[in-house]
Amino acid sequence: MATALVTGLAGQDGGYLAEQLVAAGHVVHGVVSPAHDPAGVPEHLRALGDSLVVHEADLRDLPALTALVDEVSPDRLFNLAGMSSVAASWEDPVGALEVNARPVLGLLEHLFQRTERGAAPTRFVQASSAEVFAGSGRTPIDEACPVSAVNPYGAAKAFAHQAVGMYRQRGLHASSLVLFNHESPRRPHRFVTRKITAGVAAIAAGRADRLTLGNLAVHRDWGWAPDYTRAMVLAADAETPDDYVVATGESHSLFDLVETAFAQVGIADWRPYVVSDAALVRPADAEVLVGDSTRLRTRLGWAPTVDFAGMVAAMVAADVAEPAADQPA
Repeated sequence: MATALVTGLAGQDGGYLAEQLVAAGHVVHGVVSPAHDPAGVPEHLRALGDSLVVHEADLRDLPALTALVDEVSPDRLFNLAGMSSVAASWEDPVGALEVNARPVLGLLEHLFQRTERGAAPTRFVQASSAEVFAGSGRTPIDEACPVSAVNPYGAAKAFAHQAVGMYRQRGLHASSLVLFNHESPRRPHRFVTRKITAGVAAIAAGRADRLTLGNLAVHRDWGWAPDYTRAMVLAADAETPDDYVVATGESHSLFDLVETAFAQVGIADWRPYVVSDAALVRPADAEVLVGDSTRLRTRLGWAPTVDFAGMVAAMVAADVAEPAADQPA
């Protein structure tokens, strides 16, 4: 039976990926931070039973990470862990490098050394980001775009993305998936998309009377998170490794997202509920990010299954049905 090691198990993508791997017959070893409360493992992960083994490891502790690789000896290693917020990377730019760049290089080098010593090869998939190319001035973005990060998160992801390419040249089956924005009801509330859908649900229920946001003119290519983790599985299973942009190819603004979310709860005149705060506008934020996933679609047969409206509808419906206890007031 195939074995997969997934870092970042507790995140949005980690859960969907673990479910998909188990459904495909893998035993999944998932890595969570030592600060994560094991009793707080979500129900969707507990439901995987003996097919999921949870380990604790700190990304900053490379010896612990590499020892775990040796212990599990996985057929596939999916690196999803790290800082996932551009805003957080501005608050701690050094930390962004420590958790989004250095561990990737350490894992790749360790996998390379293992194969040199005769160990069975491990296929590696890196969760990269559109932010790697945010300053390129190109739209849509494809795999040939020049690396040009505009924030600490993007810079750290760029280092990791290029490291994957270097080790692929050295013979590793290593792929970097350039993930554009992807959302689901499992997205934490610190992300603007979930802040919007949870805020709209709260307004509809009378628990809130306003939603405070930054720049509504920002355009992004938003997709459905389970579609994006499915692309990771396809890349790991592919005969030849490569870099792949994972995106819908469609651009929507935050204005569109807000309007679509309010429409789901029957509020057409939503503007009185939305307040703009200049403090929430990110420095050096790209106005438009749209991806071209032609390589992924033609080589690996990938295609999105949920469109923008369907994604927003699912998130709003989940927040209406089960308002989270940790939802901001």
